[in-house]
Amino acid sequence: MLFVCYPKCTTCQKAKKWLDAQSITCEVRDIKLDNPTEDELRAWHEKSGLPLKRFFNTSGLQFKALGLKDKLPSMSEDEQFALLATDGMLVKRPLLVGADFVLPGFKEAEWAAKVKKD
Repeated sequence: MLFVCYPKCTTCQKAKKWLDAQSITCEVRDIKLDNPTEDELRAWHEKSGLPLKRFFNTSGLQFKALGLKDKLPSMSEDEQFALLATDGMLVKRPLLVGADFVLPGFKEAEWAAKVKKD
């Protein structure tokens, strides 16, 4: 599994502690230093089955600074993927990427259900 996070984010820290407590080892990737590519984001979005908006860090400073709340609805999917690939801080975190799932954001019950299936 791949754990994509921002180490200074308290939610990411909480998720990492949860993974450690479950004895789950993952490859850890700092989203700020190694931003997901457009191809990765497309693949993860498809695998997740979730709306693309769930991959945006809607509470982040970048999201607000760019006025994306108002712009996203009129943007095409291609434009949204291209934008997400420009800055890791726009991407919802943490992301847990498994063989057959992708979970954006940390919801313990959701993660527990998916991780225990793997």
